[in-house]
Formats: sequence, C-alpha cells, structure tokens
Amino acid sequence: MRHIRSSLLPFALLAQVALASPPCSGPQHHEFDFWVGDWNVVRADNGKYAGQNRIDSVLGGCALHENWIGAGGVKGHSYNAYDASRGVWHQTWVDSAGELLVLEGRMVDGKMVLEGEQKGADGKPLLNRITWTPLAGGKLRQRWETSSDGKSWSLSFDGLYTKRDGVAGGVGGSGEDALGIRSLRSDI
Repeated sequence: MRHIRSSLLPFALLAQVALASPPCSGPQHHEFDFWVGDWNVVRADNGKYAGQNRIDSVLGGCALHENWIGAGGVKGHSYNAYDASRGVWHQTWVDSAGELLVLEGRMVDGKMVLEGEQKGADGKPLLNRITWTPLAGGKLRQRWETSSDGKSWSLSFDGLYTKRDGVAGGVGGSGEDALGIRSLRSDI
C-alpha cells in the first residue's frame, strides 16, 4: 500500500503542474502586445521615412523582440519583457552603432512609458523616456525624449507606425534589424 501511494506521487505532481497557468499568461505580460507587428515608421513632424521595425512575440509570449532597420542604415535589436517580481517592463536595446540603452517602466493611461539613464556625449547623465501610444486604425506613435536634469525634456524622435502589408520574414526579410540611437538623432 505504501509503495502504491509513493508511486502515485509523481503523477499527482504532474497533474498540478499541468493545471497551473502557463508562464507569462497574465494580462501584464501582454500589455505591450499592441506593438507586435511589421511596421513602416515615418517622422511625425514631416512624414519623412524613418525606417522599418518588426516586433515579434517570442519565448512563448514571455518577451517581445524588436528588429529595426533605420533609413540611415543603422540596425538594432531590443528585448522587452515584463518583470513580474518587480511589476515593471524592461527593455534592453543594442545597435550596430555600438549604443546600448536600458529602459524600465509601465503602462500609464493606456501608454507604455519606459525610462532609463545613460551617459551623454559629454559624459554626464542623460535621461531617456520613450512612450508608445496605440492609435486608431491599428497605428502607433513612439515619442523619445531626453533630459539632462529630469525637469526639462527635449524631443529626440517622434515616429508614426503603420502596419506593412504582405511582408514575409523579418525586417526586410533578412532577420537583421533596427535603427540606431545615433541615427535617431542625426540620420533621420
């Protein structure tokens, strides 16, 4: 009898695991899903082409992978994930110009707002704030602002996203990606 009970224990544990919610299935893990898609991006101020951006849900819905190719040729990638232990979204961006940007934040009034600090060209701290806003018709707006003091903010990039039709594969179909931080400020 004792042997029968101990042999059933692994099956009971497997049943409990099978009934548990899949990882990353909570609503917070999908707050940024409005960004998923294959996009053309233009500058909001003048309509000038800024680049292509493909955002995929990866790792079973636990992360978003960004693939960007900027009009100036800089490519970049980011991974974005919800950190349930801290209740924040996290983004790590790296591009072919050697730039690294780490941002964290949350949904605020229906917008994803991520912020982070890096060293500016002068070696002093530079604050970055990027806001993604879903728009009517499946469009999206991305505003990137910077500040040296956290009080006054300058607009570095204001982009409007529209879905690309009938595109197979990654950005440009190559699987290579992204715009660069420097290109946002100088190439576009």
